[in-house]
Amino acid sequence: MTNLFSIFDPASSIQSYSNWLSSFLLLFFIPSIFWLIPSRIFFMFYKIINKLFMEMSILLGPNKSFGSPMLFITLMLFIMFNNFLGLFPYIFTSSSHLACSMALSLPLWLSFMIYGWFNFYNHMLAHLVPQSTPNVLMSFMVIIETISNIIRPLTLAVRLSANMIAGHLLMTLLGNQTSNAYFLTLYILLFTQIILLTLESAVAIIQSYVFAVLSSLYSSESSY
Repeated sequence: MTNLFSIFDPASSIQSYSNWLSSFLLLFFIPSIFWLIPSRIFFMFYKIINKLFMEMSILLGPNKSFGSPMLFITLMLFIMFNNFLGLFPYIFTSSSHLACSMALSLPLWLSFMIYGWFNFYNHMLAHLVPQSTPNVLMSFMVIIETISNIIRPLTLAVRLSANMIAGHLLMTLLGNQTSNAYFLTLYILLFTQIILLTLESAVAIIQSYVFAVLSSLYSSESSY
């Protein structure tokens, strides 16, 4: 019996790294302007981007730069598209691997920390001790807050990968039982997989939104 997690291994008939190219298929689905009058797809895409821009602007605060919300909107769309790709058969799911999620979370966290400590040193030190903390617990709170800041990129990456792996594993386990199932059991399994597919579609959107929102909150903490 093979390892259950082997379904997430990148495999190719030519033994190449072309599986990771699925992450860049988003470029082919972004609506472009080819006509004087925008299409309905472009108009819907513009409405979604505008709504996300307003929400990210509120999270980043008044001292944000103009392009900062677009950075997190692009990050959210990239993760959401990769999550949706994993719901299709025979398509590599890059967002379920820590190599991909850590490559997104670690550079963001490092850039926020370096920018904050070099430009707002006192502000970053003040974040290590919450308000109304007793004097006895201040040293312990500094240690706890330091550890929580260090593990932030790991928690972002593990949250995304674990949620993607959990749903895919459950759908794979149910799908492996359909070959030997009776008619009634087969209908139940198919109905259950349809429900799981709907839930996984919601999880794909929610996890990308959570990743972008938490990243924007970490960014707002490192700026004064």
